[in-house]
Amino acid sequence: MVRVACIGGGPAGLYFALLTKKRDPAAEVVVFERNQPHDTFGFGVVFSDKTLEGLRETDAESYASITDQFFHWDAIDVHAGGEVFTSRGHGFSGLSRAALLDILAERARALGVELRYGAPIDPSDRATLSKFDVVAVADGANSAFRTHHAEVLRPDVELRKSRFVWLGTTYPFDAFTFYFQNVDAGLFQVHAYRYAANAASSDAPAGAGQSTFIVECSEDTFQKSGLREDDEAGTKAYLERVFARELAGHPLLLNRSIWRRFPVIRCERWHHENVVFLGDAVHTAHFSIGSGTKIALEDAIALRDALDRDASVPEALRAYEAARRPVVESFQRAAQVSLEWFEDTERHIAHRPLVFSFSLLTRSLRVTHENLRLRDPEFVDRVDRDFEAEARTQAKLPPPPSPAKPTPPMFTPLRLRELVIPNRVGVSPMCMYSAKDGAVDDFHLVHLGSRAMGGAGLVMTEMTDVSRDARITPGCAGLYTDAHVGPWRRIVDFVHTQTPAKIGLQIGHAGRKGSTAPPWEGQDVPLREGGWEIVAPSPVPWSSRNATPREMTRAEMDQTIVDYVRTVERAIEAGFDLIELHAAHGYLLAEFLSPLVNRRTDAYGGSLENRARFPLEVFRAMRDAWPAERPMAVRVNASDWAPGGFTEADLTALAKLLAKEGCDLLDVSSGSTVPEQRPRYGRLYQVPFADLVRAETGIAVAAVGAISSYADVNSILAARRADLCFIARAHLFDPYWVRHAAQAQGYDLPWPSPYGILRGYSPRFA
Repeated sequence: MVRVACIGGGPAGLYFALLTKKRDPAAEVVVFERNQPHDTFGFGVVFSDKTLEGLRETDAESYASITDQFFHWDAIDVHAGGEVFTSRGHGFSGLSRAALLDILAERARALGVELRYGAPIDPSDRATLSKFDVVAVADGANSAFRTHHAEVLRPDVELRKSRFVWLGTTYPFDAFTFYFQNVDAGLFQVHAYRYAANAASSDAPAGAGQSTFIVECSEDTFQKSGLREDDEAGTKAYLERVFARELAGHPLLLNRSIWRRFPVIRCERWHHENVVFLGDAVHTAHFSIGSGTKIALEDAIALRDALDRDASVPEALRAYEAARRPVVESFQRAAQVSLEWFEDTERHIAHRPLVFSFSLLTRSLRVTHENLRLRDPEFVDRVDRDFEAEARTQAKLPPPPSPAKPTPPMFTPLRLRELVIPNRVGVSPMCMYSAKDGAVDDFHLVHLGSRAMGGAGLVMTEMTDVSRDARITPGCAGLYTDAHVGPWRRIVDFVHTQTPAKIGLQIGHAGRKGSTAPPWEGQDVPLREGGWEIVAPSPVPWSSRNATPREMTRAEMDQTIVDYVRTVERAIEAGFDLIELHAAHGYLLAEFLSPLVNRRTDAYGGSLENRARFPLEVFRAMRDAWPAERPMAVRVNASDWAPGGFTEADLTALAKLLAKEGCDLLDVSSGSTVPEQRPRYGRLYQVPFADLVRAETGIAVAAVGAISSYADVNSILAARRADLCFIARAHLFDPYWVRHAAQAQGYDLPWPSPYGILRGYSPRFA
């Protein structure tokens, strides 16, 4: 007989217990809960329609009980700027947390699970725990078991900077509702939803329901308000005054309603021997995407599936973690982006109310422009028409006609100085390592020309080096001799004569990352022969196997500025529309900017002002040499993804300095400064950096980083997170990616005349 212990009587523990007993009636299953029944924190929980479908398939009986008591809605109301913006098509249900626990407990008892309330288990109690084959730990965000097993699990617990308090109210919300209220202390924001049709108390106001009312604010606002963390009565009175109009006479309700900071919990491992962790005990996701209970229940399903499938407990626990971790980490990434959006609400609310509402609805980056269009086409149509009108005004073009369908955001123009880019999709700079002594050839003509033919509005070259010794590899492109101009002019002329696209040149210097082999021979592998001496702000090698660079002298810095200017002059001769200074990815100028690499003690090291001095000298000289009517961009690093590295404060300060010097576009990337970096990779993982720069500085920005769908591009643009999107891998896979995106959206992107026969063509793939 299998013996299973569930530590914690929350949703994860109870659901795993009942599923275990359901699938193996002979199993002995015991739930140990330290609290008494109904001693629970919070008011309601939220399920999407999709989540509920999964529960129905797993256990129809508990699903039926849940759906018998929930309150369902499909609208989201955003109250902003004195207006209310409603978006429909969002299928969600609210349910009392206490009711959910009762349903799961009753179902577990009916199946024969033993529930022990008021029965805490000490994690070091081997005598009790050794009696069980599996110990499933679901004891919440403050898990004593996680602390006990910290050496194995290696948890990372981060308390976020905002404050929130979990309240209830009898106000009967008909939609998931967001309020934003400015008072003398600052901005308070509310996430509110109804979880029961009728009020629990008979003396509640007429028409009352049961609703969750979560209030969030910055630490600064909290301190200025005079509120105290654990003064529930004071919190209730203060917030009833702040939201008196919205509550319309309905009271706020308390249930351990203290002001908290959200704990973001991640663990390197989720199991040890026969002990396995579920739900908040091992990973949390911010309440703003309503995923905590969902993840907990789905953890229980996945763990039970693994135990059913695998021959031994150790194999099952390994399989559970391997299968479940990518799913949970994806939710955590979305929750983190959503959490950070709400932490920065003061920044976002500066947008016009319609833009702010769209930004809020797409904040987690999981709900895209296209997904929102399926839910609520009228709302997205309004957003698109607004964006198109704004874009055409910015490009100094006449207002658009009023067609049946507005232009998708990605196909609107963008003006930078006197250059009008026909659409907002760029081919990101990508090193091809295929030049010969710096000279580009037919490969580069086809590589760049085909992407221009494919519909991109702006095609960027790979990093093109300012001297022979500035190259990363022997195959890197250059514009450091007059002989290089002709091949580049051939490519530029092709783009200009055959397509409406514009073409830009990225200019850079490899610094300490130079004199290496092409990446297909190994990443950052030093050349075995034919190498050259490398320079950097400080004599700090990339790694122990790479050469130590020579610290640049003032004379070498002066010569490097001359090299950059000569490259700009050749770019003018070649006919480029735009130039971009590469100050990211750990190359020379990024090395000056990063405190991890720049160890100088002179005027070019130390403070950001000093670290930025040489990059700004380079930029200033390039801007002076480049025609005033043509735009200039800079690719910058938002983060080194390593402790002690470049910060967001550094980023915004640098952006403002560059804007003063005449920078027209900031291409916001990150990473590759040090090999020990730990980026949080994921879809659109660098977009929040672009959003930050655009909001803080007003300068035009380009977003990069795992952008691969037209829905993502339109979402980024319509929310004003960026003005342009650079696409890399998707363009390598499909040179005609932009045209295919136009076709998928029903947008008529004109073809070159020789390809005119394709108008109206519908491809078949099977």
